[in-house]
Amino acid sequence: MKKIFEVIKPGLSTSIQDLGRVGYQKYGIPTSGAMDSFAHRVANLLAGNQEEEATLEIMLMGPQLKVLQDTVVAIGGADLSATIDGKPLYPWKSFRVYAGQILSFGRPVNGMYAYLAVSGGFFAEEVMGSKSTYAQANIGGLEGRVLQKGDILLSEDVNLKSIRAGRYLKETDVPNYEQHRPIRVIAGPDIFAFSDKTYQQFYQESYRITEQSNRMGSRLEGKALSHADRADIISDAVLPGTIQVPANGQPIVLLSDRQTTGGYARIATVITTDIPLLVQKKIGSEIQFLSVSLERAQADYLQQQRFLKMLQTALQQHV
Repeated sequence: MKKIFEVIKPGLSTSIQDLGRVGYQKYGIPTSGAMDSFAHRVANLLAGNQEEEATLEIMLMGPQLKVLQDTVVAIGGADLSATIDGKPLYPWKSFRVYAGQILSFGRPVNGMYAYLAVSGGFFAEEVMGSKSTYAQANIGGLEGRVLQKGDILLSEDVNLKSIRAGRYLKETDVPNYEQHRPIRVIAGPDIFAFSDKTYQQFYQESYRITEQSNRMGSRLEGKALSHADRADIISDAVLPGTIQVPANGQPIVLLSDRQTTGGYARIATVITTDIPLLVQKKIGSEIQFLSVSLERAQADYLQQQRFLKMLQTALQQHV
C-alpha cells in the first residue's frame, strides 16, 4: 500500500465506502456501502479497478486533498465542481494526477453524492467483509468515521503503466439526476395495512425531500398517508428502498445505513435501479412514485448488470 492523499479540508461528510457488508443483517449490522452504487461502480471501472473496490463517497460539499503520489483517479455521480490545481475535472471520466497537486471539490452543480475512485482502490481494514464506513458504530473506513483534516489516505499498490487515463462514460449513458420522472416502486409488502384510497393518494401526490434526510433514510413530507388500522407492525426485515409510513403519515425511504428491522408498515419498496435517482435528488426536491411490477424491476436490474459487464469488458480492451 502507499500514501496517496493528505486531507486538507474534509468536506461535509466524506467517507470510505464499498458495496457494503453482506450477510450480517441477522446480527443487527446494517449493510452500509455507497448510497449510489451505480456511480460507485462506474467510477471504479473507469479507474481500472474491480467495481467492488473502496471509493471516497463525497456528499454535497466535498474535500480538498493534496496528491502525495502520481496516480489515476475517476469521478462518478454528482457534479461537485471538482478541480485539480484549479482546472476542472468532470464526472464520469478518469484523470492522471501528480504528486503535489491539489484536488478540490466545490459548488454542487447537480446531484448529492460523488464518488472518487483511485487506481488500486482505497485501503482500509475490512470489518465483516467490507471496508464501508458505518459511523454510528465506528466500524470500517478510516477509524470508523468520516474524514478529518490531516488524515492520510492510502491506496493499494497497482502498476500505473497498465492504467490509461482519459476513460469516460458516453454522454448517452450518463444518468440525468435532474430529470423529472417518478421514482419507481413495487407495492408492499404490507399492502393490507393501507386502503386502495391511500395507495391512490401515494401515487398521485408529490413528496418533498426534507432536511432530516441522511444515509439512514430519506424523510419525505407531503399530504399524510393514513393506515387501514395502525402504523405499527411486528418488527420485520427492511431493505434498501423500503418505504415505511409511521404514525404521522410521512413516508421514510430507508437507505444504506438503515436499521435491519422495522416496526412501521411498509407501503412500497423503491426498485434497485431507481435508488440512485432518489439519493441524488437535492434537499427540497419534490418527487412522485410510480408502481411497477416485480418483473419490470428485475428486468431493469439485469439490464444494468449487463451494461456494467459490457463497460468493464470494453475498458479492459482499451487499456
